[in-house]
Amino acid sequence: QVQLVESGGGLVQAGGSLKLSCAASGSIFSINVMGWYRQAPGNQRELVATITSGGSTNYADSVKGRFTISRNNAKSTVYLQMNSLKPEDTAVYYCNADRITTRQGFLTDFWGQGTQVTVSS
Repeated sequence: QVQLVESGGGLVQAGGSLKLSCAASGSIFSINVMGWYRQAPGNQRELVATITSGGSTNYADSVKGRFTISRNNAKSTVYLQMNSLKPEDTAVYYCNADRITTRQGFLTDFWGQGTQVTVSS
């Protein structure tokens, strides 16, 4: 019964900033990994950033130095602060949660519905 609800997408000019959030709901005890992926039209979905419950992060080379992923474990929420946005960042951004321990058992690979980020030049 896990759900991921994303928010924060929108339209921004190049060089601007957006902050995405994704809140997981349900009878959740822990989520090992949360992350953000994106997919532009005609492209495959690609990893943007991930963060473990212990705070270890991983970023795609294309966003290093510009994006910051963080999480609030108590709230089962992950954030993506996006700065210095470029037109090539335009995509649908999807939240992911993996290795979820719930009251019902151990679950893997849940996805949010996606939120559109559009960066204009």
